[in-house]
Amino acid sequence: MNLQHEIDQLTNALNNGEIILYPTQTIWGLGCDASNETAVQQLLQLKNRPVEKGLIVLVDSLESLKKYINYIPPKASNLIEYHTRPLTIIYEQIKKELFAPSVCASDGSLAIRVTLDPFCKQLLQQFGKPIVSTSANFSQAPYPKSFADIDPELSKQVAYVADYKREKISNAAPSTIVKVVKNELLFIRKDNTGTK
Repeated sequence: MNLQHEIDQLTNALNNGEIILYPTQTIWGLGCDASNETAVQQLLQLKNRPVEKGLIVLVDSLESLKKYINYIPPKASNLIEYHTRPLTIIYEQIKKELFAPSVCASDGSLAIRVTLDPFCKQLLQQFGKPIVSTSANFSQAPYPKSFADIDPELSKQVAYVADYKREKISNAAPSTIVKVVKNELLFIRKDNTGTK
């Protein structure tokens, strides 16, 4: 498999406002351009996910994150820099004009993960914008630990399905989730269990 060709195909789909199915640092995910409201709405409809819950967005680095957040508390920066497991942080002070409205939760906050996964990093760097990352399952269904666990009906409804890591079974659970509340960090999910 040509990895660059795979990245090119995924990037083309994202640029066209389409939904992709791709392996993330944790589990297989559905993704789209996090700034494209039409694409985000289509993804929410596909998953049958309530819009008020918001979505997780991926960026490739702490430097990239700074472009999208008005203020990142030092505690959050340190956590991102030294955390070795998947970590999602919910921010209140985001630059909302850079994101599709439906990406944000009903309170205006946004969950962002600085990915550690080399494949996702390469995809994000080539695409040049944040990408939505939500588990590749219909809402309320179990999240997939492998590509084989993904409902075929879900796969049929996306523009491009990645070949990379299709044979791999993930032992990774969804990410730790932390929320920034008045510049303090509140741990929402520490034990890496559950669905997202």
